Amino acid sequence: MNDSDHPPTGRVRSLLRSVAPDLAPWRSSRDFRLLWFSGCVTSLGSFLTYVALPVQIKELTDSYFAVGLIGAFELVPLIVFGLWGGALADALDRRRLVLFAEAGLGLLSALLLLNALLPTPVLWPIYLVAALVAAADGLQRPALDSLTPRIVPHDQLTAAFALNSLYRNVGSVAGPALAGVIVAFAGVQTAYALDVLTFGASLLLLARIRAVPPPTGAEKPSVRAVLTGVKYAWSRKDLLGTYAIDLVAMLFAFPVAIFPFLASELAADWALGLMYGATAVGALAVSVTSGWTSRIHRHGRMLVLAALGWGAAITLAGFSGSIWLVLLCLALAGGADQISGIARSTMWNQSIPDEVRGRMAGVELLSYSVGPQLGQVRAGGMAGLVGVRASVWAGGVACVVGVVALATALPSLLGYDDRTDPNAAAVRAEHEKAAALREEAERAEVLREAADREREDAGR
Repeated sequence: MNDSDHPPTGRVRSLLRSVAPDLAPWRSSRDFRLLWFSGCVTSLGSFLTYVALPVQIKELTDSYFAVGLIGAFELVPLIVFGLWGGALADALDRRRLVLFAEAGLGLLSALLLLNALLPTPVLWPIYLVAALVAAADGLQRPALDSLTPRIVPHDQLTAAFALNSLYRNVGSVAGPALAGVIVAFAGVQTAYALDVLTFGASLLLLARIRAVPPPTGAEKPSVRAVLTGVKYAWSRKDLLGTYAIDLVAMLFAFPVAIFPFLASELAADWALGLMYGATAVGALAVSVTSGWTSRIHRHGRMLVLAALGWGAAITLAGFSGSIWLVLLCLALAGGADQISGIARSTMWNQSIPDEVRGRMAGVELLSYSVGPQLGQVRAGGMAGLVGVRASVWAGGVACVVGVVALATALPSLLGYDDRTDPNAAAVRAEHEKAAALREEAERAEVLREAADREREDAGR
């Protein structure tokens, strides 16, 4: 019996297969599996701290500005170490760089825990640790992002990003929801302690990944090497479009820093954890139905439409006076942001050559991290001037206007097509050549082992 005997059942199965996540990277790469499970563990813990940190500052200061100020402290270290981390990722073993940075992040979480355990926690160490975390993240993220193209086949990069997004979004849902409960009933100390434990587990997994040495003839880390990466980014106007649109979307429509105040204004302090997790719910819905994304080729258009959806949803959230409608809008925004992320990552991984991949990952880190940091400052400062809800909806409107302006000014972004783009074709050929060399080396190793066995048998 086949699907044609039960047409409705066959159609349902076909639909499920078309939208289910593509698991090919899991099956083809042991190192990707280890990296994925490491990300699962550390993501959950990091989201606990992500919620606990602004809550602790709010408890210590009860100030919009003080909460938003954390983004300002993170900004400069993120810029400096993000660019330098990209140069290091192109010159060093990327796996080792990720491992050392992960250990540093775990130690910094331990410092937050120690401060929280004091009879009277001190405010300035929180800002200091936030700045150091931004520096460590800047060193790690380029190596982490540029690691995936080295351990996953070229035609599976979209699927790999969708799978990575899956654990991040699960962590974004479970982490804030769990943090809301933990902070309310056990305090921020418990949230920080759990984060420290997750870093320990993550380190054990990362240690099992095979070495990923730099490309042959890699340029040594230097200011000149950083500038080479920046010049390459500037030469690719389609890539500039992805950076600029994400920066605008996060700068104007990232009101996360004022969620504690928005929850209070809506008489829904109980829903703070849900607010932090709502965008992840929408993103998770896209992740678990991401099979269709592997069939998209016009990723520039995909990115622009998704960014417009993000801005529109944040605008509606600001106008709403109902916590449930706010949560729905945030979920819709999260789904749009996930689609945008898939489009950006696919364009980056498909079309950037490996010799500058780390440095470009550093530029990318700035594009999707600096925006949220500045967005926190904007949201907090504007809330103090015009009110919490006005800060939210005005940012959403500014996002929509900015995205339309950028899409109009950068036609090469809308014209990107991975089937015809020369940069994507060159990277695809590079991957195919590397795969052929690996297969040839594996066949030679098999022949050597067979010859050794024959000689041993002859000696007996």
